[in-house]
Amino acid sequence: MRELDETAAGGPIGARLAAWRRRRGLTWHDLSSSTGLEPSYLARLETGGEWMDRRGRLAALATALRLDVADLTGQPYPPRGEEHTAVRAVAFHLRRRLVRRQTGTAPGVLLEDLAERTRTATRADAAGDEHHLALALPDLVEVADHAMAAAAGPGREEAVRLHVDAHVLGAGLLRRLGYKDLAWMLLHRARPGALEPLPVLVEEVRLLIDLGLPEYALARVERAEDARADWEVAALAAVAQAMAGRRPEAEQLLATAAERAADARESSLVVAARAVVAAEYGDAGAAADHARAADQTALSGAHRCGLLLVTAAAEARQGRDDQAAARLIEADAVAPMRRRLDPFARDLVAALIHRTTVQAAAVQDLAEGAGLR
Repeated sequence: MRELDETAAGGPIGARLAAWRRRRGLTWHDLSSSTGLEPSYLARLETGGEWMDRRGRLAALATALRLDVADLTGQPYPPRGEEHTAVRAVAFHLRRRLVRRQTGTAPGVLLEDLAERTRTATRADAAGDEHHLALALPDLVEVADHAMAAAAGPGREEAVRLHVDAHVLGAGLLRRLGYKDLAWMLLHRARPGALEPLPVLVEEVRLLIDLGLPEYALARVERAEDARADWEVAALAAVAQAMAGRRPEAEQLLATAAERAADARESSLVVAARAVVAAEYGDAGAAADHARAADQTALSGAHRCGLLLVTAAAEARQGRDDQAAARLIEADAVAPMRRRLDPFARDLVAALIHRTTVQAAAVQDLAEGAGLR
């Protein structure tokens, strides 16, 4: 339970920042001294004149206030509607699965059935369809656990792979919901003995970035020497370097990721990572240029939603509020729950409520759907 109940209602980050700053007995100048952020920026953030869109700044504020990042983002957010309620419920089901002891007499599991369940969940994840992913995950993880317990001989390798995939899918959804402790536990369960599969590493790095721990994310990459050649690991490490304020290192990692990208999809995701890195530096123009350069047709719904959110933030930073709102509306059409659960998207929606003209009604709808009004 959080110390401040009024900060857990899912509103803008600035409102929670104000409540926690007062609770800690700090002034804007105190926070400025410990974070390097201007007092005027902090004042605008708390009063709604600013919004949060940079991971490094969010992490710096959480550290200065001795908080978890989730205490400032408000995750996990209160459910709004039946689908959000069902998505939130996955945390209860997976927690129960994690604490339940594995029986010695697991029922027989057909690997073909497990493979089909995993494909269904993977398709939902790629589409950004959090609702159907949440509905599939509890049974998928249980079946995968039984398959691992019973697997032997030639089917063992396939059972291990499917078990890893199921647990990584679950950890990803838990991370996005804000149940990061459960996500970490699920990733720990995903490891088959001493092996360290690449999907587990990638999700662990994502989790550390979302926790506001870029140095830990980079250390995690350094410990996994065999994974450094992977394009996605390099792109994530670039984001972590940008969070830590090391632009040359981030640019070098992006160049490495671009060299290792094997197809149009991976190349487009590297370009999207360039947009994220530019936004982290506060270079909205470059972020918008990179976002526009990415080939959206090569991306899945989840990645397209993420790219549209980066574009929206970059447009807003350049004073193009109606264009920013239009990108948010597009993202909502592609993957509504993914957009609703993103803390930076929520903060931008709250900021745009009084800044848009053409898209005012649509932004109001987005805000109400997320519980921001």
